[in-house]
Amino acid sequence: MHKILQDKEIAVLESLKASMGPMGSWNLVEKLEEKGYYISSATIGRILNSLEKRGYAKKDGNNGRIITQEGLDALSNSKIKNHISEQTQTLEQMISTTVLDDYIIVLQARKAIERETARLAAENITKEELANIRRILDEQRERHNKGESVADCDIAFHRAIAKASRNKVLETLYMMLFSYGQQTTIFEHVRRQVNAVYMTSHTDIYEALKKHDAELAEKCMIGHMDSLIEDVTKYWDLFY
Repeated sequence: MHKILQDKEIAVLESLKASMGPMGSWNLVEKLEEKGYYISSATIGRILNSLEKRGYAKKDGNNGRIITQEGLDALSNSKIKNHISEQTQTLEQMISTTVLDDYIIVLQARKAIERETARLAAENITKEELANIRRILDEQRERHNKGESVADCDIAFHRAIAKASRNKVLETLYMMLFSYGQQTTIFEHVRRQVNAVYMTSHTDIYEALKKHDAELAEKCMIGHMDSLIEDVTKYWDLFY
């Protein structure tokens, strides 16, 4: 797994991207100084070596290095994360709360994102990705039959769909909403209390993806999220 890009690495990649040709350490010293980074040529050399090992940059003979497509993608992903990071604190507060209204807000946000990731995944998913989702569902069923938690499987299922959508923005937004394990665990507890069965809806989504039926995949995901919202509301009515 690639490490998260650091500020100096982002500055180097941005300079390589803006350059009309390959750049060496000495050229980058100048460019980075313009961005407010005062880094030695030796340090930049180490950064370039690290970026090259991760596939983000490559040598162009003895002329220096150029940015790769993987480097462009990594730079784009970092910008997306930076753009939405100021909203993270508010989002964490909303997700960590136990107030019904905030739970519903989170689920509604997931519904808006995941109906589209399901539609796009149906159009773009590969055989390998389908096989991976099938394995996740098999493990989920096995854990459920043993009375074990399936929260991790639930996260893996939705994450695989987000990734298969091939939309980096939606995938990043999904990860923000679903990166808080306690929320998934609480949802699992809620659904047990109201005797909800949600693996059937996961299977329906999988079958729609397998058929590459975008409309059906979106419809199944909407039904799944509506069911979650209904279960949370039912739980609140029963116990509070």
